[in-house]
Amino acid sequence: MTASPSARVLASAQSAPTVADAQGRRLQLRRLTALDKLRLFKAAGPVLAQNQPWLGMAVLAASVVAIDDVPVPQPGNEQQIEALVARLGDAGVAAVAEALMEAQPSRAEVAAAAGN
Repeated sequence: MTASPSARVLASAQSAPTVADAQGRRLQLRRLTALDKLRLFKAAGPVLAQNQPWLGMAVLAASVVAIDDVPVPQPGNEQQIEALVARLGDAGVAAVAEALMEAQPSRAEVAAAAGN
């Protein structure tokens, strides 16, 4: 039996990784959903949504849901995205990138989950 979409979202939220950056801050993360990404494109605007390096940093920042257990709201415009990147700084962005890369399933894991 396949889990419902709601159950998958809840399971994903409960398994959100928490990482420490070089400054010792605890960053709680989550993988962005398709809707989250769509909203991030809208917040970035048409020009920045086409700028891959900028958008990559924005995705990393938007993946942070809490810093030291203080909730971080999802950014809704370009200034909020840039403010969150500035708040995270190099140490925070690097920690998020590393954690999300480690959390990526391998091709073998994806194929096994698909039953191939």
